[in-house]
Amino acid sequence: MTARQTQILKSLIDEYIETAEPVGSENLEKKYTMGVSPATIRTEMHALTDMGYLRQPHTSAGRVPSPKAMKFYIDQLMDERQMSLVDEVKVKEKVAEGRDDIDKILEEATRSLANTTRSLAVGAVNDEDKLWHSGFGNIFNNPEFEDFRATASLFSSLDEIKKMHELFFQRMTGNSPVEVIFGEELGWPGFNPIGVVGTRFELLGRNCALGVIGPVRLPYPRVIPIMRYFRGIFEGI
Repeated sequence: MTARQTQILKSLIDEYIETAEPVGSENLEKKYTMGVSPATIRTEMHALTDMGYLRQPHTSAGRVPSPKAMKFYIDQLMDERQMSLVDEVKVKEKVAEGRDDIDKILEEATRSLANTTRSLAVGAVNDEDKLWHSGFGNIFNNPEFEDFRATASLFSSLDEIKKMHELFFQRMTGNSPVEVIFGEELGWPGFNPIGVVGTRFELLGRNCALGVIGPVRLPYPRVIPIMRYFRGIFEGI
């Protein structure tokens, strides 16, 4: 990928995360400092599409990023936005209220994570038939979930403890502190528009996981540092 293509891809994904709409060349040229014409941007977008980084929805002239593009963006392109010191202290105090009670710790953690990320948060313990949820209402802030079928599919999956355990303790490897999985990779019916940011950790001798679930275009530059901070709290406990 050339430097110009990388710049165009980063700008396009930033715009897509912000708007949830397919992004066109004119929009990129107007809003971002590309230094080239819309025609040149279009040519590069065609090349990125051929390379598997972009897709063109049937009803739009614009492009959206593929999971391959989102992974590349997360690994190499995005500018992380760290939590404020005030938010860090607030989260640490809330989670610490659970002390040595794993149920209370995960209850407070999912609630704090949902509030901080403004997303749906889920917690799990590998050998327990239970999940912790918070932030269901945040799902409806995303236009992707105006589609009843997408929302129904997500909510029904959250009721399936076995499926959530598979997500956190089998599909996620635990090899990285924070992992990202896209619904398209899971192959579960109706899960294509979904993105998951998760972390696995040992807590009071138990194998646990915490995750944020939302659209593919989750605000990763903000969510990933938050998830990393939560993991650090658990390691401290």
